[in-house]
Amino acid sequence: MKTLFYCLVIGISFSAVAQNWQPIFNGTDLTGWETKGGKAPYKVENGTIIGTAVLNSPNTFLCTKKTYSDFILEFEVFLPNHLNTGVQFRSNFDGVVKGYQCEIDPSDRAFSGGVYDEQRRGWMYPISLNKKASSAFQLGMWNKFRIECLGSEIRTYINGQMCSNLMDDMTNEGFIGLQVHSIGEKEEGYLVKWRDIRILTEQVAEYRNNPDPEVLQMSYLKNQLTDWEKRNGWRLLWDGKTNAGWRGAKLDDFPSSGWTMENGELTVLATDGGEATGPGDIVTTSNYSNFELELEFKITEGANSGIKYFVDPSLNKNSGSAIGCEFQILDDQKHPDAKMGVNGNRTVGSLYDLIAAENLSVPGRGKQFKGIGQWNKARIVSKDGKVEHWLNNEKIIEYDRFSQMFRALVAYSKYKVWDNFGQWPEGSILLQDHGNQVSYRSIKIRELN
Repeated sequence: MKTLFYCLVIGISFSAVAQNWQPIFNGTDLTGWETKGGKAPYKVENGTIIGTAVLNSPNTFLCTKKTYSDFILEFEVFLPNHLNTGVQFRSNFDGVVKGYQCEIDPSDRAFSGGVYDEQRRGWMYPISLNKKASSAFQLGMWNKFRIECLGSEIRTYINGQMCSNLMDDMTNEGFIGLQVHSIGEKEEGYLVKWRDIRILTEQVAEYRNNPDPEVLQMSYLKNQLTDWEKRNGWRLLWDGKTNAGWRGAKLDDFPSSGWTMENGELTVLATDGGEATGPGDIVTTSNYSNFELELEFKITEGANSGIKYFVDPSLNKNSGSAIGCEFQILDDQKHPDAKMGVNGNRTVGSLYDLIAAENLSVPGRGKQFKGIGQWNKARIVSKDGKVEHWLNNEKIIEYDRFSQMFRALVAYSKYKVWDNFGQWPEGSILLQDHGNQVSYRSIKIRELN
């Protein structure tokens, strides 16, 4: 028994040594660190780094002089007040700090542990994707954070709770940075404290935590599936190169011109701004009923398009678009359709002409459209009549297509002429030609039981 105990102790000791953690804060001074961005001050006191918010300063970052690629980073954070902050990783500087940030968010939104792309693409993994992580961070106490980066895989944890599960390959190396956010007058003098900052750069794959299987993985890899997605039933709806699986909505084949497939982007080219007056809509050759559809879209200034589902291409053989429920894609600022309809039900993300999109994940917060010329992620979930629209990983629409409310909305819309609109048992997926240039990529689907 003594021998067994001794072996276990030695084994644990060897394992700890094998992990080879390295401190990146010496507990005494800021050797190895430099300030970038704003002018918020940092100091060391009693083995902690203390950042203080100041007025009239942009975001300030205390950054490591060394850069890191694959690693496990652990640190503790104490936030005694409602100061938004975060920790940059795989970040770089070209006049401003750019790169991934593990959010520290004491607001009611509670996005701590989410991944934000500073000065680039905005939210990549908001905690609206993992609501059970919203209570992991505790104000007024020390919280232990863990960030794991291995290749394209990025995972975050707070106090042992998995928060984010992200796949992204934009940046593979950069510095670590401790943020003091820009503030208003009421936050002047607010503090944030960090301690016990250490990093592991060897045998990273071996020492990562086992991921929580209930935490959704969100991937930004272009036109490819992750192992997690494959295990969970996802498949590409567009292969990134050919028109396989698609045809014209009013054709037997794919349109001969007007849709291009270049650089992994499926693009409908601009014509006259009319509805299906150019190359026409395209639809999947298969039908879907219970499904989760995800894709990225990029619009040009003033553009209009849409993603339709439960489409019956046999209807409306005349002019105009094929008939189905529509996730509206629109430049809300420049396209006149945004001001038509009822109460904004023709704006981006809306169930076109029926229900206006609003942020349901974070009530009171606006829709998180990333802008013209930027890639935006759309997701549509349909299960047993319950339908959701998501824009950039925040829910913006939910409805029951078999409900009396839905039928009433249809009765007062342009769709009232189509019997049982939106209640058909299945239908095609459609990408719309509305005469403006819009691009799509990473189109994938999984069928739900």
